[in-house]
Parts: sequence; structure tokens; C-alpha cells
Amino acid sequence: MVVGIKDVAKLMGISIISCCAVLVCALFLNYYIDILQIEDLLSSEQAVIYYHAQVSTAKVVCLVSGGCLLLTSVVMLFFYVKHYIDTHKKELGILKALGYSNLKIAGNFWVFGTGVFLGTTVGFLGAFLLMPEFYERQNEVGILPKIAISFHPSLLLYLVILPTIAFAMLAVFYASLKLKRPVLALLKNDFQSFSKVKRFREGKDCPFLEDLRKHTLRTKKTLAFFIVFASFCFSAMMQMSASMDELASEMMAAMMLLIGMVLAFTTLLLAITTVIKGNTKTIAMMRVFGYSQKECCRALLGGYRPLSYIGFVLGTVYQYVLLRIMVDIVFKDMEGMPAYEFDFPMMLRTLVFFLVVYELVMYCYAEQIKKISVKEIMLE
Repeated sequence: MVVGIKDVAKLMGISIISCCAVLVCALFLNYYIDILQIEDLLSSEQAVIYYHAQVSTAKVVCLVSGGCLLLTSVVMLFFYVKHYIDTHKKELGILKALGYSNLKIAGNFWVFGTGVFLGTTVGFLGAFLLMPEFYERQNEVGILPKIAISFHPSLLLYLVILPTIAFAMLAVFYASLKLKRPVLALLKNDFQSFSKVKRFREGKDCPFLEDLRKHTLRTKKTLAFFIVFASFCFSAMMQMSASMDELASEMMAAMMLLIGMVLAFTTLLLAITTVIKGNTKTIAMMRVFGYSQKECCRALLGGYRPLSYIGFVLGTVYQYVLLRIMVDIVFKDMEGMPAYEFDFPMMLRTLVFFLVVYELVMYCYAEQIKKISVKEIMLE
């Protein structure tokens, strides 16, 4: 068996993201299916308007949030598969030298689907634990008749079973593509000679630290995506949760804030940890040649700072557009619906908090860089 249980245990990131995705989708889809049962019981025009607003809300939340988290889960799955292959090149090369086909080796990567299964199962169960409170909050104004909670096996199929199978098959397929390398390329740890390498203009002199910073960003595009996504989640969910107290309920605000923080810290810590672990030898050599800890941090992590700001801006725009759609389109006919305007003071408070948290995380990882033992690295 190529991929073991210890390797699956490292899939915590994809488990957390799939858990959040299924938690949100299960809540709103189950509510959507159950609320359809009371359509014939509506008697007043106000109740009909509120009913259609709730149905539209469920659709929008599932499509936007579920789609975004699904895309992130796929990117993270590809990252885990590629990272495993990159760190086990020699072992995989030996298997191919012994006559194992790419497909037979890649078949072992089905276990990556277990991370998705764990996350979707926890998210599905968590949704049912929250449903009584969620249903009550959704009909807090008492306009609609009482909505009974029902269990729908189709949701279990579409949110837990099929995603697990799909991600397992996707992991096998992607692994088979990444394994299409000559045996010598795997044994020599030489992937670049058999891949398309971007050619840069010759004659352009660049200082070492700046060149290292650009090279780190260039060769780790997936991690750059995670940095942007982490900042996006932090910005969007924190600002959106502040508006939910007035536009929806305290429960919705708390749920958005918790999910946003979990996603932000999970993806941020995954990205930065991978950057540090993937450059331990580089850091050791830089320290041997007299580079300071601050210079090492700036070269390896400094390039991600502008990306985090971009993610924050995208998250701010996203939450504003989404809330405008909900207020001006979905709930436009509801009486007593408060107007929504961009909360600039809240954006500034979120930005300050984001900067403090981000720089604190960077400081903690800078301390880890200081603890890297040059002797241990050189003896490997």
C-alpha cells in the first residue's frame, strides 16, 4: 500500500473545508425541501412573499457558499496529491522500476477520499444538531406555519456518499496524471526537466533575496491561492456576520463568523507551514551564509503579504455584493426589512484585526525559522 493511514491523517484541511460546506448546504437544503411542503398552507400575501424569500435564500446560499467551498476542496485535494508525490518520488520510482503501472500505483490514492468522508459526515451530523434552532430562527417572525424537520436520504447521498466517491476517483485520476514521468525522473528527483518550465528574460539581474521571493511565489501557486482564500474568508465572513444581527439572526451571525475563522486559519496555517517545511534546506544555507532571520522571513513569506491584502479586498467586495442581492432582490418585498449600506467603520475594524492576526501568525512562524537546526539539515 503506497498511501498509509498517517498520510490520510494529514488531510485535516480538506476535512474541515468539506465539513463547513456540507454543514451549510445540509441546513439550507433540508430547510428548502421541508418548506416546500407548506406552500399550499399559505393564506396571506405577506406569508407568500416571505416564503419565496426563504426559498430564494436557500438557493443562493447553497450555490454561492457550496460552490466556493467545493472549488477550494478540489484545489486542496490536488495540492495534497501533488505534495505526496513530490515528497515520495524515490519510493514511487522504485515501484515503477519493479513493474507497477501508473494506474496500479495511483489506485492507492483512493484513501484520500476518506478525508472528505470524515468532513462531510461530521458536517451532515452537525447540521441535524443545529436544525431545531435553525428552523426556529428562520421563522422567528411567525409568518409561516410550523415547519417540521424531516430526514431526506437523498441529501445523505448527494452530500456525503457521492462526494466521497467523486473525490476518491478524482484523487486516483490526478495521481495517475502526475505519475506519468520516466522512472529516472522520479529516482533522481528531477521533475523540471520533463515539465514545461517558464523561460524568463535573460540578462535581467535580480538580487538574491528578491529572486528567492519571486521563485517561492512562482513555484507554489496553489499556496498563493490558499493565502488569498484565507484572507477572503476572514474579511467576508467577519464583516458579513456583523450585519447578520440586524438582517437575519444572532445564530446566523455566529455560524458565519465561526465558519469563516475556521476556514481562514486552516488554509493560512496549511500554506505557511508547507512553505517553511519545503524550504528548510534553503533557510539552513542562508543562515550559514550569514543571512539574518528577518531576511529569511522576508524572502520566503514576504511575497505573500500583498496577496493577503488582495484576498481581504475581494472578501469585502464579495460580502457587500451578496448582501445587496439579498436585501434588494431576495427580500425586496418584505415589510420592515432594514436597508443595507456598506459599513465602513466595521471594514476598518476588520482590517485592523486582520493585520494584527496576520502579522502575529507571521511572527510565530518567524520564530520557527529561528529554531531550524542547521546541523540536522546538513546531516540529512
